[in-house]
Amino acid sequence: MKKKLLSNSKFLFSFYLIYMGFKYRYFTKKKSYSQFAEDLILKEIFGNFVGKYVDIGCFHPIKYSNTALLHKMGWTGTNIDLNQKSIDLFNSCRPSDTNIVACLSDKIEKIDIYMNTEFSALNSIYLENLNNFDIKNYKKKQVETKLFKNLVNNNFDYLNIDCEGHDYKILKSIDLNYFTPKVIIIEVGQKNKDSIYNHLEINGYQIYKIQTLSHIFVKK
Repeated sequence: MKKKLLSNSKFLFSFYLIYMGFKYRYFTKKKSYSQFAEDLILKEIFGNFVGKYVDIGCFHPIKYSNTALLHKMGWTGTNIDLNQKSIDLFNSCRPSDTNIVACLSDKIEKIDIYMNTEFSALNSIYLENLNNFDIKNYKKKQVETKLFKNLVNNNFDYLNIDCEGHDYKILKSIDLNYFTPKVIIIEVGQKNKDSIYNHLEINGYQIYKIQTLSHIFVKK
């Protein structure tokens, strides 16, 4: 009910954005924000170092976020998601970041995306992702995909990719000779595991730890 009201009322959503920005900056303080404590592993790797991140499929600035703890430590970066309301939340909570509405892929083309709700982590270009959770009510809309190189120009220290099965296509579109993140966390499934592992091995990365679907790679 709350999500439906926020989706249907511009006034309520505007108020919600102000509330979330205030809450995030002044009151939200947790040991871990990630779904599977990935951010604690990042803290273990980076220590007190303050750098830059890129979060593709960022979804929410607090909930299930692998970059919120880093941001609280002083990091800044670029957050990319196909959902406008997700980026609205990032603009409210992290105005110092670059927050972009885009559906990334390995080529520019028009595709359909499937939206469970405007506040769902399951929004995807693959209808099967919704079917796997027996979700019948969804919206379909057409968008034009974009390339990573056209959105991000500067190097960064940490790359996060969580795009509901589209992860490998995005990963292989990123020039890892030009961009040299020390750590890459990517969602890995059985269908894309070999492709992701082989691609990262060729580009000088090795597996550091696995947290459920999140596979954490570090540069050798």
